[in-house]
Amino acid sequence: MPELPEVEVVRRGLERHVVGRGVLDVEVLHPRPLRRDPLGPEGFAAAVTGRTPVAVRRRGKYFWLALDSGDAVLGHLGMSGQMLVQPPGTPDERHLRVRLRLAGDRELRFVDQRMFGGLAFSPEGASLPTEIAHIAMDPLDPAFDTADVAARIRRRPSAVKRQLLDQGLVSGIGNIYADEALWRARVHGERPGDRLTRGQALEVLGHAREVMESALAQGGTSFDALYVNVNGESGYFDRSLHAYGQEGRPCERCGTPIRRVAFMNRSSFFCPRCQPVPRARRVAR
Repeated sequence: MPELPEVEVVRRGLERHVVGRGVLDVEVLHPRPLRRDPLGPEGFAAAVTGRTPVAVRRRGKYFWLALDSGDAVLGHLGMSGQMLVQPPGTPDERHLRVRLRLAGDRELRFVDQRMFGGLAFSPEGASLPTEIAHIAMDPLDPAFDTADVAARIRRRPSAVKRQLLDQGLVSGIGNIYADEALWRARVHGERPGDRLTRGQALEVLGHAREVMESALAQGGTSFDALYVNVNGESGYFDRSLHAYGQEGRPCERCGTPIRRVAFMNRSSFFCPRCQPVPRARRVAR
C-alpha cells in the first residue's frame, strides 16, 4: 500500500501539473471509486466540472485538490491507486476508473486495479475535509508535536508498532516505515509503549521522520508497477531498506539474519539481536 512518502510524491506531482487547470468535464468509467461520495458518480461529476484546483494538500495518506469554490476533491490511493497526468489521446490504462479533462490539454486519471482507493467531493473541504478531520498530523507536518506524541506513546501499554500505525495518534506511517524506524532505533515492535524511555520514544519518531524524508527524496518505495508518480515513474527507496522485506539477509549492523513474523495479517521484519524481543510482563499475585 502506498504510504506517506509515496502519497507526498503524488501530491507534489499534482501540485506541479494540475493546479490552475480548470476541470472541463468528468467521466466516471466505474462507480466503485466513488462509493463513499453521497453525491454518487453523476453528482460528483457535476460538482467538480467547472471548478479549478488552486492547491493540493495532504494529511497522512489522504490528499485533496482544494478547489476555487472552497470545496475539495478528496482522494486515497488504497492498495493500488494511481493519479496520472496524461495528454489527451493517450491510450486508456487498463484499470482507468475516473477521468478529469483539464484545461491546457491535460487529463487527470484515477487508475486503480484493486479498487480499494477512491475519490469523493468534500463540501467546504479546501482547508481540511471534515471526512478526515480525525486523522492525526504526520511527522513531516511542520506543526507535528514530536514531544507530545512521544509522551502519549509512553502512556499506553500497547505495542509501539501498533501505536505507530494508529492514524489517530500519528498518521502516514505504514508497515514499511514503521519497521525501518524501529530497526534504526533498535527497538522491537512488540515493546509496550509504557516500557519505553522518553529518549527511545523520541528516537523512534525521529527515525520515522528521517526514513520517510529519505524515501521521499528517492521517489518513494516501489515493489511492483502499482505504485508510480503522476508521470508513471516508480520510486527506488526499496534499494535502501534495512529491515522490511529483508528476511534471511544479514543485519547491516551485526550480521544476524533478519527475521520475519506475522503481524496483523501482514509481516514485521526485525533483527533479533539488535531488537531483542521484550520480556513478558510479570503478573502480580
